[in-house]
Amino acid sequence: MDSQSSRQAVFRFAPSPNGLLHLGHAYSALLNHDLARKTAGRFLLRIEDIDTARCRPEYEEAIHRDLRWLGITWEEPVRRQSEHFPFYQQALENLIDRGLAYPSFLSRGEVRERVERCEAAGGTWPRDPDGAPCYPTEERTLDRPRAERWIAEGRQHAWRLDMEAAIAAARDRLAGRPLGWTDTGCGPQGETGTIAARPERWGDIILSRPDAPSSYHLSVTLDDALQGVTHVVRGRDLFNATAVHRLLQVLLDLPEPAYHHHGLVLGDDGRKLSKSNRDTGIAAYRDKGLSPADLRLLFARDGLVLDGLRLG
Repeated sequence: MDSQSSRQAVFRFAPSPNGLLHLGHAYSALLNHDLARKTAGRFLLRIEDIDTARCRPEYEEAIHRDLRWLGITWEEPVRRQSEHFPFYQQALENLIDRGLAYPSFLSRGEVRERVERCEAAGGTWPRDPDGAPCYPTEERTLDRPRAERWIAEGRQHAWRLDMEAAIAAARDRLAGRPLGWTDTGCGPQGETGTIAARPERWGDIILSRPDAPSSYHLSVTLDDALQGVTHVVRGRDLFNATAVHRLLQVLLDLPEPAYHHHGLVLGDDGRKLSKSNRDTGIAAYRDKGLSPADLRLLFARDGLVLDGLRLG
């Protein structure tokens, strides 16, 4: 273990109940559970259900059923993010009061039209590491009384992080130390070791919106700190998002966990598995008569290590 070894290690598996778990989830859950047992640490299950429109109770029940079949046990009670919106709101208000967040009023359709016009004219619109267009930045300086009037009139809006102001504030707090993290796993381009964080690539990320009173980035960062998670072990598809999480940790005076981004279980087409493809669901393999041990053999065949993982 690393410098975190002076206290009990805490690992977590945090799925969203918006579909059935697939093999990739099984690998990540088993990996975290195995590491918790190997280090005499704790293993937590967290249900990330801030998207109340897509998350369903039947999927949450299926998560519990699939994990139990895999032989995974967890501490009770399970934290469900939808039960803690006031907690996330408090952190959001902290950022708003410090001038690090602003209300944004453009709809997705309006942003899409801007992007299409720009690119049709031969321009280049900035996109985040996932390929999504970054949000326009002119509302950072929107007249506050006007914004407050629009909000009072019921105009739909989201709260976004002013990335430029946030990076400047973090730089002051770090007092010359670089913003980054140490990764004992591997990023999409083979990145490992000391990683320089580049949160600016994400643009002005959403912190909350009307249909989801918090965001993934804000909630996961706050929950990991609140629950004392010492080791964040997750798929490398979330590697680049760590830059945003490290930025929020600095801004909100939260501890920095150790990070390990592991390889992904890929489909026959070489792409990341999706919850929409039921053929790769854990339940489908169970129904075919496979055992949890069989799944471990599948992971080993694809070069994905469980028990042999080193965290530093």
